[in-house]
Amino acid sequence: MSIYDRFFSQKKSSIDQDFAIHSKMTAKEFGKINVRNTGKEYQIQLTILMEPQGKEAEGWQTGVALDASASMKGWFGRMLQGKVPPDVIKEYEKKGWVQTRVEDGRKVKSFQKDAYDDAIARNILTFTSNIVEPLARDFIAYLADELDADGGTTVIYWACGDGTAIEFIGDFTGTQCRALDIKGPQTVSFGSGTTLTPAIKYFVDRFVDAGRGMYVFITDGKLDDLENVKNFTTQLAKGIANNSRNPVKCVLIGVGNEIDEHQMEELDDLDTGTDVDIWDHKIASDMRALVEIFAEVVTENQFVASTGIIYDATGNIIKKYTDGLPAKIAFSMPSTSQWFELEVQGQRIRQTISQP
Repeated sequence: MSIYDRFFSQKKSSIDQDFAIHSKMTAKEFGKINVRNTGKEYQIQLTILMEPQGKEAEGWQTGVALDASASMKGWFGRMLQGKVPPDVIKEYEKKGWVQTRVEDGRKVKSFQKDAYDDAIARNILTFTSNIVEPLARDFIAYLADELDADGGTTVIYWACGDGTAIEFIGDFTGTQCRALDIKGPQTVSFGSGTTLTPAIKYFVDRFVDAGRGMYVFITDGKLDDLENVKNFTTQLAKGIANNSRNPVKCVLIGVGNEIDEHQMEELDDLDTGTDVDIWDHKIASDMRALVEIFAEVVTENQFVASTGIIYDATGNIIKKYTDGLPAKIAFSMPSTSQWFELEVQGQRIRQTISQP
């Protein structure tokens, strides 16, 4: 176990508080910052944002999985918004474009296709914006161009049909994906549930021989199979730890305004009984750059500079790196210090300790 990994492996006392600094409050040069407040000191783990380098950049297979459960329709630009005025409804009724039926003992009016087409043509009703397509294209292109060993990223829809079905879209280069239509599943329906486990299995089984795997899962809400995901992740981590499986990194990306970030954090902080950390999570609207998906991929064997110094808020030197500044750092400082600074390559990067 490395120094970095040992840092939080010590038994937590009843007064210890663990928290991660929110990405909005994180200096742009840093990836993920975890803090344990023991009351006397802050024990800090952080990563420096960078793409995998050298041997760590070799052998990757990549994938992007798009949540296609029914709640995602609006985010794919497939839902209508707006309200048809009463006078226009009367107009449609005269034309026979409104059907009246009884549901649960109540009369309900529903528009026919002609009514919808007319309301859209008159700009009374408009389709929601497709926020998934540009986001997905960015992730696909980034992974294909910067990481994938074959230069192409595999793309699927998940949570289709009964919530467990998958629709394969294809393998795309960074150039190809810029013209890719991403509007939801074509051969199966939007799903009645949100089941993530089959999507994870799809990638790890398809690329079981890959040296490394990086898989991004875009979703808008709550997972229906969180416990199954945890169990599968634990078994996967144990396989990686005993070298029967190759390393895998999974990142949940939350979109929309009904994200269950608590579930994401449960996966992000999952204790698998190993040193293997499979899940990370991000909220799309909070992301500062696409490189953030690598926040937990870097290792202590990657170096970002020849030297580095960490100072606390009083100017005391907390730690010196004279033989290379690693991309993963662990150190302690007094809990009275409201911030620390990393001096590297002639500049100082200040990070405030902000507890949620």
